[in-house]
Order: sequence, then structure tokens, then C-alpha cells
Amino acid sequence: MGRLSNISGQEAAKIFLKFGYVIDHQTGSHMILYHETRPTLSIPNHRELAPGLLRGLIAKSGLTIEEFLDKK
Repeated sequence: MGRLSNISGQEAAKIFLKFGYVIDHQTGSHMILYHETRPTLSIPNHRELAPGLLRGLIAKSGLTIEEFLDKK
């Protein structure tokens, strides 16, 4: 198991909220997170996110994996 495994969409959204993101709305199963200075994120509301998808969301937000996991 990698460091980014077993993280749900809800848990990922809660971590991004700690970095100043806000949940703007939900379209279908995707939560749309907004931040004034960072790119908007679309996080699927699934039980477990694929590690590659989560890694991509972290990179898009401008964070490092270590910063993300420290807030977990």
C-alpha cells in the first residue's frame, strides 16, 4: 500500500479545505472546490481515490505530497 492509497473523496476534500479551498458545489458525484489563487479542483466523491488521480489533484493545487499528507 502506498502513502496515497485508501483516501476517500470526502477525506481528500477535507484536507484541501485546510489549505483554503471551499466546496463550491457538487455536480453528479464530483465535488468542485474553489480557491481564490489556486486552480479549481474536481474531486470524485468515491470511497477510494486512485493514487494517480490524487497525485494529480495535489500537483494541480500546487502542493507537495508531503504537505498534503501532513494535514491528514
